[in-house]
Amino acid sequence: MRFGVNILNFGAETDPESLLSWAGFAEERGLHSAMISDHLAVTPDVAEHYPAPFYDPFTTLAWLAGRTERIELGTTVAVLPYRHPLHTARIAANIDRFSGGRLVLGVGVSWPRQEFAALGVPFHRRGAMADEYLDVIRRAWTEDKFSFEGEFVSFTDVATGPLPTRRPPIWVGGHSEAALRRAVRVGDAWHPVNQRMEWLRAEGVPALHRIAAEQHRPVPEFAPRIQLRTSESPLDEESRLAGQGTLDQIRRDLDGLAELGATHVLLDTYGGVPSEHRPVAEDLAVLDAVVEKVLPEHLD
Repeated sequence: MRFGVNILNFGAETDPESLLSWAGFAEERGLHSAMISDHLAVTPDVAEHYPAPFYDPFTTLAWLAGRTERIELGTTVAVLPYRHPLHTARIAANIDRFSGGRLVLGVGVSWPRQEFAALGVPFHRRGAMADEYLDVIRRAWTEDKFSFEGEFVSFTDVATGPLPTRRPPIWVGGHSEAALRRAVRVGDAWHPVNQRMEWLRAEGVPALHRIAAEQHRPVPEFAPRIQLRTSESPLDEESRLAGQGTLDQIRRDLDGLAELGATHVLLDTYGGVPSEHRPVAEDLAVLDAVVEKVLPEHLD
């Protein structure tokens, strides 16, 4: 398996130096990737989980493209309905060129109703918008000029270049039936975030294979993001998320993910609420322990 880190791009202590430290850690420790999350408007429902200020993912990735040489850079995940698909396609292609073909576009539909309202985007249509926008993005990456007639966007003879260095892999986030179908239809990988091992084993991965068989399509890669929270004492197996617990529990989780066919695992040190937002040095110390004591037996 290949491993990456989730860059924490939000909160009062976040600044350019801290953002660079995450990417630098991944580059120096031989990890595969560094990825970053996305919110445009830090409305109260967003702030309950991700406090302001919030650094823009694409701007940050463009900057990191010039400060790194090897690691892949990506979004975990870009909220598709928030931006016109031609805009998303252009900035993603630009970053892929700036980085020499190192961009991964993780995509999703997100959840904060207040953020959707602030942006004037219809919350209940976000899935249909995402599906249509993905069709536009994929064409914009392969055609110098094209026209499109859809429910949400329509245009004629739009030039799209520069095209990306490579066609960036698309990782589709989410764990609903619709998200899994989207992953099978257009995704290079399914990218579920912070789930329990038992759910992934009993429901998530089997559903991915079932949908792929129904659609007569290849099964996309399995590239989960796990919440890396270490403890001295074992946590309850029935309630903990994958990646939480002692180093032995985390080791068993990685064994289980490998058995399920995971090709990439993104390590996320954030606890999900502002009260658990630790200084970057503490997060990197946790990552360092896991990289040193757990990952070697799982690396490709």
